[in-house]
Amino acid sequence: MSKIFVDACFRKPTPYTPVWMMRQAGRYLPEYMKVRAQAGNFLNLCHNPELAAEVTIQPLDIVGVDAAILFSDILVVPNEMGMHLDFIKGEGPIFKDPIVNEADVDALLGGEAAADKLTYVYETIKILKQRLPEDKALIGFTGAPWTLATYMIEGQGTKTYNLCKKMMYSNPELLHKILKKVTEVVKFYMEKQIQSGIDVVQIFDSWASAIEPAMYDEFSWKYMVEISEYLKEKFPHIPVIMFPKGIPAFLDKVYGNFDVFGVDWGTPMALAKEKLGSKYVLQGNMEPCRLYSKEKTTKCVEALQNIMQGDGHIFNLGHGILPDVPVENAIHFVKECQRVSKK
Repeated sequence: MSKIFVDACFRKPTPYTPVWMMRQAGRYLPEYMKVRAQAGNFLNLCHNPELAAEVTIQPLDIVGVDAAILFSDILVVPNEMGMHLDFIKGEGPIFKDPIVNEADVDALLGGEAAADKLTYVYETIKILKQRLPEDKALIGFTGAPWTLATYMIEGQGTKTYNLCKKMMYSNPELLHKILKKVTEVVKFYMEKQIQSGIDVVQIFDSWASAIEPAMYDEFSWKYMVEISEYLKEKFPHIPVIMFPKGIPAFLDKVYGNFDVFGVDWGTPMALAKEKLGSKYVLQGNMEPCRLYSKEKTTKCVEALQNIMQGDGHIFNLGHGILPDVPVENAIHFVKECQRVSKK
């Protein structure tokens, strides 16, 4: 059976424009919070294939989206490379042993050996392939090497990226060594996700905007492209989505073998269409806070439809859904996307 989301990624005809939401399996859903409480904490939930599969499916049943995105976290990659990861309530993810020097990088597990340790992710995918409806796609994902490196160097989330940027400008060789090592792990990680059964890959560069546009290609985009081209050569039937958040100044320089470009909410969709719409399907880009208002949601969905006309488009938010969004508003968003784009 054809999957509407996969068809849309390849710009094939679809009965309407498909829709899903970043962070759709998350805290805005009471059902998710119940399962998370059962798991004990966030990381336990990531490590439990049965429970991770359950929360992955919830948005399909409750909200009505056209694709499921695997429930996991981008930081399981550096965690299995050997960095000690904790999720601290009120603080978020913390690495107690951030990278300071070359010896720290050399001590990390690399390549396929690190990817092999992510067995709980692959088990979750296998469970989901047995349980998902045939017409619903399963999206696998990874953080981009730059975004992963920011946590590995800073030790936690940051607003200034001063340690990463200090390394970028004063010791770029060390930063490239980290990025290359992470890239090799991610290649195998995504390959194993595909072999386990995912239908689509998304590469998140959540902290792309931390790099000045003149240096973005060197320290992030080229590594994302290396991963996408590795995957497209081996698995041409698997769509690859690139989502670099907050880089409108880089649109003219975007290149590479991938299928879908995720447009964040700070980048005008009309601009993205002008620059990239002839080469890539575009995904996005409603401002997530519009979900607080059904009226503002409908206005944005209609505006996006007017710009894209259902051609080479996937509806989504311009970043993740927020925890206090009413479930009924998320359902409204999905129904409006399907309504305005129905052919």
